[in-house]
Amino acid sequence: MWSNLFVQQEEDGRMGVVGAGQGGGLAGMKGLRGQRRTNKMSDSQEGKIKLAFFVAIVGVTLTVLGMGTEFWVELAQPKDFSGNQTCQMAHYGLWKGCVRTLWVADIDPERTSCGPAELPGESNCTYFKFFTSGENAVIFKKTTNRNLNLAAAVLALLSLTMMVMGSICIAMSLSKGVLFFLKPASFCFILSGVLVLLSVLIFHQSVLALLSSDHSIPLHHELSWSVACVGSAGAILIFGGFLFIVLALPFSPWQRCFPHKNSTT
Repeated sequence: MWSNLFVQQEEDGRMGVVGAGQGGGLAGMKGLRGQRRTNKMSDSQEGKIKLAFFVAIVGVTLTVLGMGTEFWVELAQPKDFSGNQTCQMAHYGLWKGCVRTLWVADIDPERTSCGPAELPGESNCTYFKFFTSGENAVIFKKTTNRNLNLAAAVLALLSLTMMVMGSICIAMSLSKGVLFFLKPASFCFILSGVLVLLSVLIFHQSVLALLSSDHSIPLHHELSWSVACVGSAGAILIFGGFLFIVLALPFSPWQRCFPHKNSTT
């Protein structure tokens, strides 16, 4: 009888220990889950991310502004080439080109070529047929290089796609309150900036190919303000991408270079 009583007490003690162990394990798991849920970005981190995103949005805005205009390059004849009171010049971008007829009296006397494009005059604008029938454009008896113009336009469109993907990653990071999406966002914005700069370089090569296609009409060429917008946008996008990389680090780069040393006495 006494032996059965002792055995029953030992079993009850073991069950209590097991139950306490299971309860402690559940409590520990709940604590870890709570810790994971509360491991989100602070208000200061969220403010820095929004500031970096604003920088990237400035680059996106400049890119869209530059891509949508036809002032990438200006081609100007000598203002006395036609021998009358008017002269002609052309300006074009990725999608459209315009030929303008200006009055010689409105041009600066110290300027030898026709222009600039901001002067009042008649304009004749047409969209390029690179993307439809594949035809090259002819400007002042000079023929464009369809392959180079297509490459510049495709790179510009790819850069816009990467900007949209980067913006989606930042929106998800801010809505979820996690830093994980900053790394893919930084990759998207840096790649978009590189693609924008490559588009400008290839476009400039297409302009040189256009000028070398015919030499019967002398032309003065200069890159216009749209290229300045797009080039600045590429640099801003790359800078914004690196800002997201810095914000995605677990601690500041200054702490990595100069680690804090606790002084002991």
